[in-house]
Amino acid sequence: MATGKSTGEIRRVRAGAAFAVLIALTLLITVYALAIGQNPIPVGEVVGSLLHHVSLPWGPLPSQGNEDTLWQVRVPRVYLALAVGAALGCAGAVLQGVFANPLAEPGVIGVSSGAAAGAAAVIAVGGLGAAGYYVAGGAFAAGLVTTLLVYLAARTAGRTQVVSLILTGIAVNAFAGGLIAFFTYRATPAARDQIVFWQMGSLNRATMDQVLLVAALVLVGLAASMLLARRIDLLSLGEYTAGHLGVDVEKLRRISIVIVALLTAAAVSFCGIILFVGLVVPHFMRLIVGPRHAVLIPASAIAGAGFLTAADLASRTLVPYGELPLGMITSLVGGPVFLLLLRREMKRGGWS
Repeated sequence: MATGKSTGEIRRVRAGAAFAVLIALTLLITVYALAIGQNPIPVGEVVGSLLHHVSLPWGPLPSQGNEDTLWQVRVPRVYLALAVGAALGCAGAVLQGVFANPLAEPGVIGVSSGAAAGAAAVIAVGGLGAAGYYVAGGAFAAGLVTTLLVYLAARTAGRTQVVSLILTGIAVNAFAGGLIAFFTYRATPAARDQIVFWQMGSLNRATMDQVLLVAALVLVGLAASMLLARRIDLLSLGEYTAGHLGVDVEKLRRISIVIVALLTAAAVSFCGIILFVGLVVPHFMRLIVGPRHAVLIPASAIAGAGFLTAADLASRTLVPYGELPLGMITSLVGGPVFLLLLRREMKRGGWS
């Protein structure tokens, strides 16, 4: 008993330390991202402005020009990066837990490719004039509909097998890729450029209205995921065992897929396709905080928020007076990191 209690205490201390480090790093990245740009703003003035906006008058304030730059350009962009990163991190943790597979990621159920097809359709029909909420709305709706089609097509005899769901997702992703190619081919040159750029991912048109909308959906998805955390833990013991412990496996998968679709569709609607965040971040956090989803889900959300904010900072500062696609940055970083994690697990015999 003493050993078990000691082990539990060690896990709690380790999780608490991990959360403290994650929150501190994310806050540092956030402040640094708000300060750095073509028009640098001193960190002290950034902190002072943020505190003044929450009725805590402390620290120096930036000039009016820097204040406008901070709140009209950088704050919406950085806040949207935090919300999108949290959404993708949370969605990846839930999906990997429900599939009992650390290789699972939100795109496997078709939501990302479906959203891209919806955005491409709206852009091709309306061109550049259909940007903004029209494109985001088309992407969001198409992502949810695609996920529904994948789920319904994968059901056999009233049940959804993980293998059939993944294979159906692959087929639907391929079909969505064909639709994207068709819309790109039929679009005008200007609209074609926008379709290609949208798929690469970017946060350069972020607004506070978008931030509030995505953040609200993220909070709902995160709260719902936390309510399922205990049942996802039981599912890791196997479907048969989880069923005997009172878990309705089919209902759990259905609800989890809805949550993942909601989070991912909200994330990609305004910023395009962002790869590897939902795959690498939850897997990496599982190595640090362990497999218990009550800890893993919020840890993945915080880490995802920090990672995407750092990636967006890199996308707009690596090239002077230019901007690299955000999806390219996450792929260039996430791909090699995931390969290293994969080789580590293979050497340990973790995946077979």
